[in-house]
Amino acid sequence: MTTKTALVTGASSGIGEATALKLIALGFTVYGAARRTDRLQKLAGHGVRPLAMDVTDDDSLRAGVERVIAETGRIDVLVNNAGYGSYGALEDVPQEEARRQFDVNVFGAVRLTQLVLPHMRARRSGTVVNVTSMGGKIHTPLGGWYHGTKFALEGLSDCLRVEVKPFGIDVVVIEPGGIATEWSGIAADQLEKSSAGGAYAGQSAAVAASMRSESMARRMSSPTVIADAIGKAVTARRPRTRYATGFGARPLLALRRLLPDRAFDAVISRSIGSSR
Repeated sequence: MTTKTALVTGASSGIGEATALKLIALGFTVYGAARRTDRLQKLAGHGVRPLAMDVTDDDSLRAGVERVIAETGRIDVLVNNAGYGSYGALEDVPQEEARRQFDVNVFGAVRLTQLVLPHMRARRSGTVVNVTSMGGKIHTPLGGWYHGTKFALEGLSDCLRVEVKPFGIDVVVIEPGGIATEWSGIAADQLEKSSAGGAYAGQSAAVAASMRSESMARRMSSPTVIADAIGKAVTARRPRTRYATGFGARPLLALRRLLPDRAFDAVISRSIGSSR
């Protein structure tokens, strides 16, 4: 039986690292991609093949896909996981940073998908997994640019799913809730960089404190929860279109569907202490 090949971006830590290990355990040949391959050495010890890749650099993406195809002849699973959270008031965040947020979280994932799809179409099979967030369906104050990228990736995934279905390719969206990774600290740092002073200083302090709080950290789910969902999706004969899992994901998504906009605004603002 031919071993299937998976390519996982953002594999140096958190969800990407856990996913690479999960797919190795499921018998895949796995390429773990990240900008810094020195952070992939732990994965290499488990059989994951380190791959230098910057999702904002087209040459880097092309070289990565060409290497995988040259070495294995196939890409059966693409997990678009690379991303980060850029927080700050919409008024405060510089356009350069806003564009970088979209470059990493959206355009990098889409461009890599464009490069992989011809190989999947040739085999008339494959699965594209886009890691969005419960933040692709809900909103939080001072997260406009981040949420914008996740809402965009949700919509793009829906369109892509219909487009590639005739070629035997599945598109799956993973919607993590709160996960114990570096994400919260990075988002809080970026928030303070953008909005610690000025008109939004009070909201900024409240949201950053919520992101860094020990009580919040204790509630976060392990990245393995997301890795398990991805493992189920890529081995299912007919995967679901969406998998929402991790702390808060299902109840918050259900609440968003049930509540009017302003009622949900109030719930979210109170929960992170920014309603004062």
